[in-house]
Amino acid sequence: MAGARFVTSLTFMTTMMMMMSASFIDGFSPNTGSIVGRHRLVINGQQRKLADQLMIPSSSYRSSSLHMSDTTLTSPPLDEPEKKRGFLQKLKDVIPKKSERQKLIPLGLMFFTILFSYTILRDTKDVLMVTAPKSGAEVIPFIKTYVNLPAAIGFTGIYANMCDRMEQKDVFYACVIPFLAFFGLFATVIYPFRGALHPHGLVDVLASRLPMNFAAPLAIVRNWSFALFYVMAEMWGSVVSSLLFWGFANEVTTVEEAKKYYPLFGMGANVALIFSGQYVRWVSQMRSTLAPGVDAWAVSLRYLMGAVLASGGVLCATYKYMQDKVVTPMRLEREASGKAEPPSKAKKKKERMTLKESAKYLVSSPYIRDLALLVISYGMCINLVEVSWKAKLKQAFPNPNEYSAFMGNFSSATGTVTLVMMLLGRTIFSKFGWRAGALVTPTMIGVTGLSFFMLNMFSGAMAPVAGLLGTTPLMLAVLVGAAQNILSKSSKYSLFDPCKEMAYIPLDKEQKTKGKAAIDVIGNPLGKSGGALIQQILIFGVGSLAAATPYLATILMGLIFVWFRAANSLSGQFNKAMEDAEAAEAA
Repeated sequence: MAGARFVTSLTFMTTMMMMMSASFIDGFSPNTGSIVGRHRLVINGQQRKLADQLMIPSSSYRSSSLHMSDTTLTSPPLDEPEKKRGFLQKLKDVIPKKSERQKLIPLGLMFFTILFSYTILRDTKDVLMVTAPKSGAEVIPFIKTYVNLPAAIGFTGIYANMCDRMEQKDVFYACVIPFLAFFGLFATVIYPFRGALHPHGLVDVLASRLPMNFAAPLAIVRNWSFALFYVMAEMWGSVVSSLLFWGFANEVTTVEEAKKYYPLFGMGANVALIFSGQYVRWVSQMRSTLAPGVDAWAVSLRYLMGAVLASGGVLCATYKYMQDKVVTPMRLEREASGKAEPPSKAKKKKERMTLKESAKYLVSSPYIRDLALLVISYGMCINLVEVSWKAKLKQAFPNPNEYSAFMGNFSSATGTVTLVMMLLGRTIFSKFGWRAGALVTPTMIGVTGLSFFMLNMFSGAMAPVAGLLGTTPLMLAVLVGAAQNILSKSSKYSLFDPCKEMAYIPLDKEQKTKGKAAIDVIGNPLGKSGGALIQQILIFGVGSLAAATPYLATILMGLIFVWFRAANSLSGQFNKAMEDAEAAEAA
């Protein structure tokens, strides 16, 4: 009954927030329309077939016909045979070609396994760190700033060096296998011997001599192996998902395929969120049936990390299949047609840049700078709201079993809502273009994040409303925060990530590899660390996250404004880059 009430309440809150965000998005109209739906263009047969097939927004498709008035664009009504052929052609276009299926299905499976593992790791890292001895949600900003960010910067330097010395396929294995080895080692060795590995006595002595403001940093030292697990789980999302997967997807897909299928790549992955969430929930419930004296979390971690290792094995096997059946034939075909990469480019690819030189190079590019601002803004915004929500979550569910079970339901709900958003994503791209798709996520985070903060600031006034809903103000805040996180993450997976990855496609080889590494591996942690630093300053200044809520709400609105400006600027540069690429290809 409790689970049913949770799902019902969470669904209600998510639906209400989606309707609020929709009212903002409905008032948003792009500068130009769509080739399919808004105008019926009079263009030659080949152009019309291509436009109808790809559903390219008019901002990306440049033809002299687009600059004519609506009245001149109208074509005579189609007769019945033409209508029938048009319907059959559109139905046929929905089904990917054999050559596209050979890429699409394995890529979908890869993304499925990556997010299946990441969901388990994300839920586990929160339970470990938030419920650890003398720890809590307040330690998360310190981990992101003083542990996660340095680790991400260090990895970027290592990754750039690996790219210079190794082939790309070997780089993939060199990154994924150490992650899997650590997670297996943590469940079988590190966690069972945590009592001997964690310096509780030393930290207790330090805590007795230091001010209370050092409680959060000392909790990280006290539970250092949990903090290390937290960082490795965070980096799995940045490295394996954002960097390795999307970099590989950009390598094997064309611009046309990306426009059609990038919003759909995540559909299978979000089925993984549903399954992994329920798996976490099942493991959480299984712990309660164990005999007294059994280390419940040690058993749970073996089950959870076993699933991560199995999923990682499928990921590596699928990647090898793609290398053998897709990448190698593509390379041989390019060499046979004389389109292989020139020696000059190959030599340029091996040129080595220091981390400082790479950062200086990227900052000098307005295109890369705006793209980095999008990633950093997302990281800062989601962190400002998420940490406050997790503090409320620990108050509502202090028991690790209950906390983990809630996170399992949360992950399943995230996967379900994201599937719906994935279906809407293709429509948004086709009707409104890249710019509208890029602005949905900041709109969603702004509306729902402000709602969560307002509820915390006026919790007393919301007590009657909570009573009518059969809950408490604390549980209402937990549900609203959960709905906020679900909508934010679903819009990220369905729209923000595809928009970001599409923006890489017209870039040159150097910007795609080193630029992507700097943006994804440094930019995302930098955004989260920036949000964490803001929270640390406010905690020291006003005493607690709860007292800092009005300031967090104000800062959130300022970040959303910066995000909007960067997205609008990047939209114009993206369209110009696509025009230049199409002109170069035509020439």
